[in-house]
This record gives sequence, C-alpha cells and structure tokens, in this order.
Amino acid sequence: QVQLVESGGGLVQAGGSLRLSCAASGRTFSRYSMGWFRRAPGKEREFVAAITRNGDDSYYVDSVKGRFTISRDNAKNTVYLQMNSLKPEDTAVYYCAARGGSAWTMTEQSYTYWGQGTQVTVSS
Repeated sequence: QVQLVESGGGLVQAGGSLRLSCAASGRTFSRYSMGWFRRAPGKEREFVAAITRNGDDSYYVDSVKGRFTISRDNAKNTVYLQMNSLKPEDTAVYYCAARGGSAWTMTEQSYTYWGQGTQVTVSS
C-alpha cells in the first residue's frame, strides 16, 4: 500500500509559479513510477507529466512542455511538479499517482494509487 498526499496548491496570478509536492508513505517509493494528472472544472481528468522510478526519464503533455518540470527525491519519498508561467487554463485540481514498474505512462488506468488532490487556481 502507498498513501499519497499532495500539497503546494493555491491561488496565483497568470505568469506566476507554484511547486506541488506529493509525499508518499512506505519504504518502497523508489519502486513506483509517478504521474501528475489534473481535472479542470467541467472536464475529464487528464495526464500532465510522469517520471520513471529512478528519475531518468520524464514526459509531459504538450500544453505544459517548457513550463512544468516533474522531479523526484527518492530519499524523501516525494515527487514534485514545478509549474512556471502559469496560465488561467492551468486551473484544476492536481493529483499525483503511483504505479508499479519502471516506465512512465500517460494512461490513467495504469496507476494504482492516487492522492486526494490539491487545488491550483490561476487568475488572469
């Protein structure tokens, strides 16, 4: 079992930055590849970014490439999402998720464990 707790969300003006954190319980964090997803108001949850279990590879949805960076610290059992140049369309609840295995994936159904989400609101 892995429990995930997100933090770092909040209200920010367009062009600003936030760093989301996702803390994982347990001693096996390094066995899981990690992903960030988001659900905007009235929309389906969508993939944002993912990282392999040792952090050597990552992938981003086109809309955040060059603005968001996913990283992890296995010693701290934490994955991060640095979000720069935020836009109003980035407003959403952001979720972290974990899946067993080394490779990243965009597929929501491949993730086994989910956090409760953290709200990010970007004002124009």
